[in-house]
Amino acid sequence: MAVEAVIWDFGGVFTSSPFEAFNRYEAEKGLPKDLIRRVNATNGDHNAWALFERNEIGAARFDELFLEESTALGHPVRGADVLPLLSGSLRPRMVAALKACKAAGFKVGCITNNVVSEHSPGQDEGQRMAGAMAQVMPLFDAIIESSKAGVRKPDPRIYLMMCDLLAVQPEACVYLDDLGINCKPAAGLGMTAIKVVDVDQTLSELSAAVGLDFGTGEAA
Repeated sequence: MAVEAVIWDFGGVFTSSPFEAFNRYEAEKGLPKDLIRRVNATNGDHNAWALFERNEIGAARFDELFLEESTALGHPVRGADVLPLLSGSLRPRMVAALKACKAAGFKVGCITNNVVSEHSPGQDEGQRMAGAMAQVMPLFDAIIESSKAGVRKPDPRIYLMMCDLLAVQPEACVYLDDLGINCKPAAGLGMTAIKVVDVDQTLSELSAAVGLDFGTGEAA
């Protein structure tokens, strides 16, 4: 089936990965590398992060629960200290690729696991100054935010919700995400899934999938 739509994650795709910020924080605090990711992966559908991304708890409760969960792993970290690490710097070449897909007639959508917080991607002062939200979000034909939808990736329902919004079949979609766990259900539904590792690799795979030339340059 010919590709009709390109569906994108936001953080870690259009912006640098928060995992980089997590690792910097861990190094500064003398914590084990990838501790924050380990907390987030433990009891993945019902932990503090999952509840917050589905907007089932607020920031104060997230702060408490994340502290409990990290303490259980032997290294207490407050959730309030993690939230500021979510924002990343904008990747202009990814934004250009989105614009190129849209100009070529592909439907474009965004599925993002996010939280109701001033530290959500694009909501902090640095992101607003960089114009990440202003540049990127208006380009999409449809947007699904976990905090508003009450469902989060990797739940297959959120991908099907986007297909309904774009009026396309999963088999006619390309899906991009920096997390393999989120790519897996997309592929299971029949989408062409691309795991975002770096900009050059991503645009090369996207080019092969949609038949567009996104050029070359320094990964940003």
